[in-house]
Amino acid sequence: MLKLLSFIVRLSVFASVTLTTSLASAETLSGRVVSITDGDTVILLDKTHQQYKIRLAAIDAPEKAQPFGQKSKTNLSALIFNKDITAVCSKRDRYGRLICKVLLGVSDVNLEQIKAGMAWHYRKYAKEQTSQDRENYEIAEFNAKLRRLGLWNDKNPIPPWDWRKH
Repeated sequence: MLKLLSFIVRLSVFASVTLTTSLASAETLSGRVVSITDGDTVILLDKTHQQYKIRLAAIDAPEKAQPFGQKSKTNLSALIFNKDITAVCSKRDRYGRLICKVLLGVSDVNLEQIKAGMAWHYRKYAKEQTSQDRENYEIAEFNAKLRRLGLWNDKNPIPPWDWRKH
């Protein structure tokens, strides 16, 4: 029993250090959006003319060849193309893209894509969100479904993570 208790304490300490380290390593970037790749990926150009490929965190937009793929890209473009944004980035994905919460002023652009029915809340990564963001994204997706906005107007919307498997 003592060994189990000791293990649990060590695991708790490790989890706390890991969480603190990942939060401490968050990177904030500012710059102008110079390109929209798709409904959840943009190119940011900072003041030093450094480009960053940014994947919007906790959402997954339809792929280009999927229904609503182009509309999702167009919606994101209308929101932030050629505008100055702030990107709060927590990590890089396997393709080297920064994974970020994108802000236009105080507006959460990732959340706006969900509200418009142009992206799914990517629950696979929900644990990486704050509890408030997680709740906001879930409510936004529920409301978009209820109102049949964007991709939710399709009879059988296929999540991109399923689409990519085929």
